[in-house]
Amino acid sequence: MKPVCPFVKAARPDDVSLKKTSESPKQHIAQDVKAKQESAEPGIVSPKCPFGYDSQTFKLGPFSCMICQALLFDSSKCVPCSHAFCKACISRFKDCPLCGADIEKIEPNPDLQTLVDRFIEGHARIKRSQSDEDAQNEKKTITYEDVSLERGAFLVQQAMRAFRAHNIESAKHRLSLCAEDIREQLDRMGNTSELCSQLGAVLGMLGDCCRALGDSVSAVSYFKESADFLFKVQTDDMEIIHTLSVSLNKIGDLKYHEGNLEAARSYYSQSLDVRRKKLAGSPSQTLDVAVSLAKVADVDRNLGDESMAVNGFQEAVELLESLTLNSEEVGLENRRISVLEFLKNQLDSKE
Repeated sequence: MKPVCPFVKAARPDDVSLKKTSESPKQHIAQDVKAKQESAEPGIVSPKCPFGYDSQTFKLGPFSCMICQALLFDSSKCVPCSHAFCKACISRFKDCPLCGADIEKIEPNPDLQTLVDRFIEGHARIKRSQSDEDAQNEKKTITYEDVSLERGAFLVQQAMRAFRAHNIESAKHRLSLCAEDIREQLDRMGNTSELCSQLGAVLGMLGDCCRALGDSVSAVSYFKESADFLFKVQTDDMEIIHTLSVSLNKIGDLKYHEGNLEAARSYYSQSLDVRRKKLAGSPSQTLDVAVSLAKVADVDRNLGDESMAVNGFQEAVELLESLTLNSEEVGLENRRISVLEFLKNQLDSKE
């Protein structure tokens, strides 16, 4: 069974440290789309968007916000020029980014938003029969898919654009739609590895959105649910493992800032266990293990267990000092040096 949405390998919106794979997300999407097309029923063609939106390419259309470059959310228009943008985006401006006119006020544009919502609801959900008989009779048989691969990629793409432009509510809404699609599939097909990994990734992104909005309770809830689904996936895929460990670490971070150190240590330790088991000599995974060791050691120090903290910091230092990177891995080397410097500072502070 093919995945519903090809974003298993996609980085979280705020996960800038995620190691890039040899193939770009665009290449993964293209390969999955091709595979789906090859396995499709005879006489059925993949749907094309009449507005030119495509999950594989960057395009803006009449339903796009020119500021965040994602589909309009909470559509609003400037007065007097009437140019439309997302409310969160245009609220940062005093004059229209398109025409330069002074903005006297911002008004809701519910009619346009209704069109956008209807477009999202129907996007890439239709397959049309192209049989000779239908062509002769000028009839078109329309079959609605449960959830299409293109729709999932499309929603995640729009969410990522909105998140990067700090339109968090828009990103959250698109990801929620995607999660609903996958949950419907789970209800029908059960907890398959593909669906669990996809839902785990989307829930983690939703956790990032809630954290960005300052809603730590909802963020923890999403991260926990993300981890639950990713734990069900029996895989050696490093990106899925990374996503699982990141979800656990982010719960630990939120608990740490709440002052719940015992809970923070529990989640940091779970993340460390996941990373240890899947280390397999990968440089990026070795760095991840060192970071997890540092997080656990930091909590141990705050809990008053200095000997455990020192042991953790020293183990992390030894890991990084033994790590050899080639000249092409500049990003990893810079990260290794930065983490190593932090660890040595932690050890020096208690000498």
